[in-house]
Amino acid sequence: MATEQSSTRRFTAPEPLDLHRTLRLLNEGTKQVSANPDDGHWWATQTPDGPGSMLLRRSGTNIEAQAWGRGQQWMLDMAPQVVGEHDDPASLPRGHHDLVDELARRHGGQRFPRSGRVFEALFVAVLGQKIQAKMAHRSARLIRHKFGEPAPGPCPIQLLAPTADMATLHYTDLHPLGVERKRADIIINCAKRANRLEETIDMSLPDAEKRLLAFNGIGPWTTGLIMQAALGDADAVAVGDYHLPNTVTWALAQEPRGDDARMLELLEPYVGHRGRVTMLLKYSGQGAPKFGPRLSLWTPERL
Repeated sequence: MATEQSSTRRFTAPEPLDLHRTLRLLNEGTKQVSANPDDGHWWATQTPDGPGSMLLRRSGTNIEAQAWGRGQQWMLDMAPQVVGEHDDPASLPRGHHDLVDELARRHGGQRFPRSGRVFEALFVAVLGQKIQAKMAHRSARLIRHKFGEPAPGPCPIQLLAPTADMATLHYTDLHPLGVERKRADIIINCAKRANRLEETIDMSLPDAEKRLLAFNGIGPWTTGLIMQAALGDADAVAVGDYHLPNTVTWALAQEPRGDDARMLELLEPYVGHRGRVTMLLKYSGQGAPKFGPRLSLWTPERL
């Protein structure tokens, strides 16, 4: 069997750059080559030209990208944006809070990637509406394996099905995979209008936000997550999150509980980078004191 052809590209890495933390913000569709982040990271997606996969490695001051599949050229063209070339973490305002300054110093290489795949970011975000993240990722994995396809080349990732295929599903197809009718209908209806979603790639960020919010079932929380991952918006905040206001108010004001209004008030000095601050706090273990019982995870056997 002939080896599938690939293409490569090398470009100067934006500095500073923590490739692992940056790609982590894409959530689904990425995977480390090994336990050692320096060995590289896979990214696979359904591109406008078809399925594609790409291996990204850091080599000194450069990024080496190798891509496979019909979408390989599209992926190579997107590679600098995927590693956050468009982002400017150094312009984060300093001097407002010692903790933020320290986290920015330690994790300044965490950039906001711009995947350009709006429906896939929406798919992950909608699955996460009102449920635990582990449950959402489990459903995403099951859906990919049931309806998707293996990524091209040696990439070990299972792709999400193309939007045209997702649009033909019924909510009963997703219910056995842990997705109730409300979230299933949002995903399927958005797949039917995926071209309107993908148009946001070429819009200004305010216009893109307005377009996303016009979709039924897509509110500020979902929009914030989409804009962070697909559009690389470092200012986007997932307003409406269950835990995030508490995380921010505890870290910045030592208040164990807060609401969205208080969170946005504390983030006001960081306009332009508010999403960056929330990511720095979240991924650095800055959590408010926990009260109340823990929820058990969904499993297929309980459905």
